[in-house]
Amino acid sequence: MTLRDGSSGSGERSDKVSCDDALAEIYLLLDKECTPERDAELRRHIEDCPPCLEEYGIDEQIKQLLARKCGGEHAPAELKHRLQESIRRTVAERSGQSLEETELRLQRTTEPPVQS
Repeated sequence: MTLRDGSSGSGERSDKVSCDDALAEIYLLLDKECTPERDAELRRHIEDCPPCLEEYGIDEQIKQLLARKCGGEHAPAELKHRLQESIRRTVAERSGQSLEETELRLQRTTEPPVQS
């Protein structure tokens, strides 16, 4: 078991992750934003450390509750329209162009592009 200070009690470090590090990175772990290596290190620590495991479980439940209670709501159409208009005005003010004037042309080719 890893103690809060990251030691194993015998004076040796049992892993690369301290409790402070694990707790600071819990949401990165929950959101799957860690590298695979860091994910494995954090999970190893959390599995061996009851206080961190408890905190991880609480944070995981909070995240699931928020997703259930807030995840399915969509912005009203009127709000979306107002935001789009505000974005168009801001783009026009800053660039001197309006989005309605912007034209995009796509050309489909079957030949690979010529490299120079």
